[in-house]
Amino acid sequence: MEWTECRIHVPTEHMQNIFGQYDSYMKKIERSFGATIVDRDGEVRIAGRPGAVKQAEHVIKQLTGLSERGNVIQEQNVDYAIAMEMEIKEETKEQKDVLIEIDKDCICHTVNGKPIKPKTLGQKQYVDAIRDNMIVFGLGPAGTGKTYLAMAMAITAFKKEEVSRIILTRPAIEAGEKLGFLPGDLQSKVDPYLRPLYDALYQIMGAESFAKNMEKGLIEVAPLAYMRGRTLDNAYIILDEAQNTTPAQMKMFLTRIGFGSKVVVTGDASQKDLAPGTASGLDVAVKVLGKIEDIAFCQLTSKDVVRHPLVQKIVKAYEDYEKADGRRQAKAKGGREKRRT
Repeated sequence: MEWTECRIHVPTEHMQNIFGQYDSYMKKIERSFGATIVDRDGEVRIAGRPGAVKQAEHVIKQLTGLSERGNVIQEQNVDYAIAMEMEIKEETKEQKDVLIEIDKDCICHTVNGKPIKPKTLGQKQYVDAIRDNMIVFGLGPAGTGKTYLAMAMAITAFKKEEVSRIILTRPAIEAGEKLGFLPGDLQSKVDPYLRPLYDALYQIMGAESFAKNMEKGLIEVAPLAYMRGRTLDNAYIILDEAQNTTPAQMKMFLTRIGFGSKVVVTGDASQKDLAPGTASGLDVAVKVLGKIEDIAFCQLTSKDVVRHPLVQKIVKAYEDYEKADGRRQAKAKGGREKRRT
């Protein structure tokens, strides 16, 4: 079996960042490609089959590039770099520095100075679609950054005075629970449903700036029912948890859009809280609006999950289970129909 070795120079100040605690990142790369990686006097040596060495080398170079750009390397970065490398077709052997290209797209900074950037190719395509289209549907599982990236884009447009206000809305539906009577005024009753939107606004804008703009009516966070009868001009509008809308609610929302406005609709079709048998407005919109110009649909997947790596595994496990369950149900239905005939 052919065996080869290559050497990469990694600046000492970036070594700990790309190796991870107890060399955990390098061990993961070794297991993924079947190569041996050692550090010798500021040099990273990779040994193994030529293809494996080439792949491991490219992953390490991308992680080094991210580190040199001031990023703290996380397990998600390593997992995604490995996954991207494994998807490269054998016949092309095409190696692009995808992670570094994605990292160059900084949307804005949080109030603490942390840059907000897309972290995966799917997220990058989503952000680009928001820039280029009037209406964008961001579809995908939890943890893919659908709402957070849309909020960052909205706040950036607002600060640049591209829009005069931000409107954030979501349907007020409990996640499989019956909350019953809630004390307080109307705002107190709907706030629990809108809390995730508030959290993102506080992190990106800061509580003081958010409160000031909300008081002026420049930022509005409201239940979807409040949208009826309005025309929303020169606004950045985000509809979150759109899988919980009915077709009538979705139509009502989309027909509120006025001149100079931009809309982002986010949702996860696998997490509906609607009553059994109720059609989802998000599912219907995907079928009805798919061919209209200036409306884009971005499908994020478990590969785009940027929360804890365990969340990615959970999402993937549920996807596999639901696919298998769908096949079982289809097979059982086919068997019943066959027996009838």
